[in-house]
Amino acid sequence: MKYIILVINPGSTSTKIAIFENEKVLYSENIQHSIEELNSLKLNETEFDLRKTIIEEKIISANFSISDIHLIVARGGLLKPVESGIYEVNKKMITDLSMAERYHASNLGGLIADSFSGGKIKAYIADPVVVDEMEDIARFSGHPKFKRESVFHALNQKAVARAYADSIDLNYNILNLIVVHMGGGISVGVHKKGRVIDVNQALDGEGPFSPERSGSLPIGDVVKLAFSNVYTEDEIMKMIVGKGGLVAYMGSNNAYKISVDAENGDKKSKDVFEAMAYQISKEIGAMATVLNGNVDAIILTGGLANSKMLNNLITERVRYIADVEVFPGEDEMKALASNGLMLMQNKIIAKEYLG
Repeated sequence: MKYIILVINPGSTSTKIAIFENEKVLYSENIQHSIEELNSLKLNETEFDLRKTIIEEKIISANFSISDIHLIVARGGLLKPVESGIYEVNKKMITDLSMAERYHASNLGGLIADSFSGGKIKAYIADPVVVDEMEDIARFSGHPKFKRESVFHALNQKAVARAYADSIDLNYNILNLIVVHMGGGISVGVHKKGRVIDVNQALDGEGPFSPERSGSLPIGDVVKLAFSNVYTEDEIMKMIVGKGGLVAYMGSNNAYKISVDAENGDKKSKDVFEAMAYQISKEIGAMATVLNGNVDAIILTGGLANSKMLNNLITERVRYIADVEVFPGEDEMKALASNGLMLMQNKIIAKEYLG
């Protein structure tokens, strides 16, 4: 049977939408939002209103109607921790997305999907960034006032892990994998028989430094900086997320250009790029200990996995642990649609969000 699935993926400066017929893309659009556009909202207008209106206009202009849709699957936001899976949007989820302690564009996904459903079409989110399957021992930080949390690129990590399992005709739930999502932020997850039992908190930049995040910094120096009366809290947070990593060292988050400059002999570019690969490799090595070295494969994915230089630098250091497989880029739209299709085909069951 054919199912028509609407996928909605709000990002910080973009809104991606797609309409699938089962696994086939019938229509897709990457709507870009300038900072000026987002900052010039009319009185009583919100990003929710802006993005919903644009999505509606795009769907109509592409000669589709909401009445054609069987279900809607959206990117999940900063909800309370949940297990991996697909969740029907309910009143509790709407409340938590609307009142989330931290703003992120992904919070709009479930809200917009619900508004389009009108109570007639069911709306879902799948594998939001707050997927939490960590083992208790992994939650210890070193002080009881601080608890390690699971916030990472769950959607792409899970999708790529399943794709790798399919490629070798094995079930994801029997494999031990280390999956490395390398984008603006970098997350390294330990997938033990279908559950991500440990992962760095990528949202706040824990772990390796990345194009825009500082990674784990010397904590004593951070404390001194915080109380130096030189920088505000917001300025320090931007050093950690947004203006850290490659941006801080090179003034740019363009990893591709930096890698090209490195290959062409620019020493600073080479040193910084190799240092990023070094830190990613160290994190992989640390995560291998979680599995007692019993790693079936190491998977590199995300936008940075398109860099052969980065992949080679990492592979040289970690291939003694396990074979390294590369799944470049990310296809969150396909991953969301796949979750919706599996639901419609009764291959998975939707979970209830309890908050």
